[in-house]
Amino acid sequence: MLKNYDNFFLPAADLEKGREFYQKTLGLAVKFDFSAYGLLAFNVGDEEPAIILRSHPGVKPSILFEVDDVRATYAELKAKGVVFLADPYEINTGLAAEFEDPFGNRLGITDYSKRPDLARNAKISEES
Repeated sequence: MLKNYDNFFLPAADLEKGREFYQKTLGLAVKFDFSAYGLLAFNVGDEEPAIILRSHPGVKPSILFEVDDVRATYAELKAKGVVFLADPYEINTGLAAEFEDPFGNRLGITDYSKRPDLARNAKISEES
């Protein structure tokens, strides 16, 4: 069901202050900069999952997991009693949906239905 870590989202009230810390202090490279949309991502070594700073109101730290099909996994988890924060929604690479565990930790699922070439398993196969 859950295949890989996808990304780690962290709240950030000030993306430029976040850039200063993650890029200059920690030495992480910028993966993408969508500051206009409240997102700034950093690579961690050679790993595909990134740390993504989000400057949206009410954001909680969250971990997203890659799945083959968000709609199918959403239905399967919902049948097991998982309460999602919203229905699956579109993102640049496919679909995503978020939920919380019993302790209030934010988790989510995402697929690469729009960009299968970016899926982690696709990259691993290319390297083999």
